[in-house]
Amino acid sequence: MTDEVVEDLRKEMENTVTALKRDLSRTRTGRASTALLEGITVDYYGTKSPLNQVAGLSAPEPRLLIVQPYDRGSLADVERAILQSDLGLVPVNDGKILRVPIPELTEERRRDLVKHVRKIGEDYRVSARNHRRDALDLLKTLQKDKEITEDDQRKAHDKVEEITKTYIEKLDQVLKTKEAEIMEV
Repeated sequence: MTDEVVEDLRKEMENTVTALKRDLSRTRTGRASTALLEGITVDYYGTKSPLNQVAGLSAPEPRLLIVQPYDRGSLADVERAILQSDLGLVPVNDGKILRVPIPELTEERRRDLVKHVRKIGEDYRVSARNHRRDALDLLKTLQKDKEITEDDQRKAHDKVEEITKTYIEKLDQVLKTKEAEIMEV
């Protein structure tokens, strides 16, 4: 019974780390990445569609993204969607494709991004601690209901703490990597 609680906790923690990586991939750095454009939706013939479903995305150079709509008639809609996003990117339309130059970040903007990343990281640490609390509560309930012994509960408690510590360290490592990427000139 305690093994199930521990395994569920491990899965929840792994999902938390994966979600943090996904969120941070959308955070703009000085380097071009198609993940920057992931959250953008395009009004495609009256339907809101994700950008990656109406256009091909590529990053041929470190400071340039190429957006090639599958339907040339949607070029203006794609351009409008990128302009209206909160990324601050200005696409260059050549009639067939959109070139999206990624401008160099200022030192002040880099510091703001690092603060933003740290705030996101803290939210995910809180999430990890909430998973720990839920697992510990479940263990206490199992022990009260006499489904596990007090010794089993204590051992599982130690395992839960160990797993939590490991995954918070993983979260911190992901954050350090992202911060270094942002501060890189």
